[in-house]
Amino acid sequence: MNAVADLDALKADSKDAIVSRFAVPAIRCAGCISKIENGLVGAQDIVSARVNFSTKQVAVSHLPELREDEIKRRIEQLGFDVQILAENPLAEEKGGTDRLIRALAVAGFGMMNIMLLSVSVWSGAMGATRDLFHWISALIAIPVILYSGRPFFSSAFMALRYGRTNMDVPITVGIILATGLSLFETMTSGAHAYFESVVMLIFFLLAGRVLDGMMRDRARDGISALLKQTAPGAMVLDDHGATRWVNAKDLRPDMRMVVAAGDNLAADGIIEQGNSNFDFSLMTGESEPQSKLSGDLVLAGTLNLTAPVTVRITAAGEDTSLSDIARLMDEAGQQRSFYVRVADKAARYYAPAVHSLALLAFIFWMFAGVGWHQSLLISVAVLIITCPCALGLAVPAAQVVASGALLRKGVMIKDGSALERLAEADHALFDKTGTLTLGRAVPVNLDHLSLQQKQVALALAQASNHPVSKGIRAALLAQNIVPVQIEGLEEVPGEGMSGNWDGVVVALGKPVKSEDHLSCQLRIDDLQVDIELQDEIRPDVAEAIVRLKALGLSASIISGDNSASVARISNAVGLTAKAEASPQEKLQAITELGASGSKILMVGDGLNDGPALAAAHVSMAPGSASDVGQQAADAVFTSDSFLPVALAVQTAQRTMQIVRQNFALAIGYNILAVPLALTGMVTPLIAAIAMSLSSLIVVGNALRLNGAAK
Repeated sequence: MNAVADLDALKADSKDAIVSRFAVPAIRCAGCISKIENGLVGAQDIVSARVNFSTKQVAVSHLPELREDEIKRRIEQLGFDVQILAENPLAEEKGGTDRLIRALAVAGFGMMNIMLLSVSVWSGAMGATRDLFHWISALIAIPVILYSGRPFFSSAFMALRYGRTNMDVPITVGIILATGLSLFETMTSGAHAYFESVVMLIFFLLAGRVLDGMMRDRARDGISALLKQTAPGAMVLDDHGATRWVNAKDLRPDMRMVVAAGDNLAADGIIEQGNSNFDFSLMTGESEPQSKLSGDLVLAGTLNLTAPVTVRITAAGEDTSLSDIARLMDEAGQQRSFYVRVADKAARYYAPAVHSLALLAFIFWMFAGVGWHQSLLISVAVLIITCPCALGLAVPAAQVVASGALLRKGVMIKDGSALERLAEADHALFDKTGTLTLGRAVPVNLDHLSLQQKQVALALAQASNHPVSKGIRAALLAQNIVPVQIEGLEEVPGEGMSGNWDGVVVALGKPVKSEDHLSCQLRIDDLQVDIELQDEIRPDVAEAIVRLKALGLSASIISGDNSASVARISNAVGLTAKAEASPQEKLQAITELGASGSKILMVGDGLNDGPALAAAHVSMAPGSASDVGQQAADAVFTSDSFLPVALAVQTAQRTMQIVRQNFALAIGYNILAVPLALTGMVTPLIAAIAMSLSSLIVVGNALRLNGAAK
């Protein structure tokens, strides 16, 4: 995914270096990134090492004589499991998240069944009945722990193998210690076993990693969806005029490719022969087709709509404008990927402290002379009662409830941390076409047409897939107009639809674009009637802007459209605007605002907004957005109304209030519970109950967000 950026780095490098890529699934935090990059760069035969946290990949620029398996060995010595990636830098398996989901499902199943058995023990089961329930719990728990705990065990053992530590080491120690003590209690007919606490701990830890994996998969899917806009290849003309198929990766500048109507372009180039209309909406955000003549530039990923053209290639492969935007999205997403959720920051220091405290408790009570069994019980009680389940649930529980409430209002939150970043936003940037507007041509003067003219117009419009025809058809069907029967229907590329109606020639002429609107001409014999169309402003834009201002967000417009159309919208909604902005300029504007301390909410819909959506502190896209726009955004709203944007910010701010309350509850619980466990006043059973109750309290507080999206 960093292919273009890496190549640029190599070109600027004075050494004859090459790049190798490695997958490192165990990268968890900024500490892992620093450990890998600093650990590799110290060697003389490695020029640079760059970690991409979103994809958990490492790109290593090194001298040709250094082999990939040697680099792999060095990364392993840093305490990380690593695989050499295939030649295609975009080819990354998505099986990691699937394996975590399977492990989560197994842990959830085991946790529920063991809890049912534990309830019976807690209710007073004694003697042989209690022992039987403990053995059944062990038979369920041990396979679950071995299977679902593998992500933690393998990572911890890899680190310990090379004399290093990571977050999974204390987790693994706690799991093994609690499981071993539970087995000992079961085999000696002890009163208490703690299998449910161990499996519950694994379940909640896996839940966090599944959310992280899903977030990374979405980031990768966004880039993949973008690159799929390019055709897999092109028909290329040779010197003798014959054509042959050439794969996109083999296209070179100065080749001549023939692009048929309805095909995507596989490379950037200049039209040599022919003229046609092209759909540039992915690049510019404008929904109207653009007419391109001989000598005009056309770009990879755009769609040829009406007529075949011959294009001389000027840029192919990684040098196309589309790949440029993919690189910008990747680099922008990389900057944002270092954002660490509040709970993760706390847990990073919390877990080692808790396990150190448990060890100190064991040592203290051993010196106090109570024996190893009682000392171990107290130590395990400390481990269980301080299990960071409530702390770990503080953020995700609130996020899940708030996301569900927003989903019922037509807003889909895609990223677990998006609500946090929405709550922090203080300035909103809006694209115009398809964002503040509906992104489709809507007739604005149909009332001056007679019923008969409307019937003819509908008959012609419904025979074409042109965006203007679609707009006219939708508007007339909404008025319950019934089309007439037209014979000899014909669509001439660049001219429009024509046919015969009762011996009269009728036609719906090609659209003509003025500074602020489109128009097309309906002809019935000698009668000519103009139909004007505009891209209408979304409902409730003004109210949404007022509500955003009340929530503390200022707003402005940044658009790739022409100045006249942008001015019309900016005047209507009362916002300042920048027109004719390229994807790079949008990205630069967000970078500059961010550097000044602003937290930007970007709302956009097209491919040209992709880098800006990825670079912004948080981003939203309408449901009508391109696949790339939806993939790059953190949230998607499905209704035509613009109010969901303000509603999402309002809900996010309320969510963060609940999150802070949850943190206070979780920390307060530990302040009260830890001293009791350290003094031996809490058994592991009571610790498990207290830990579960603290989690339930946090979840119950989060449920108050059910009504937040109003």
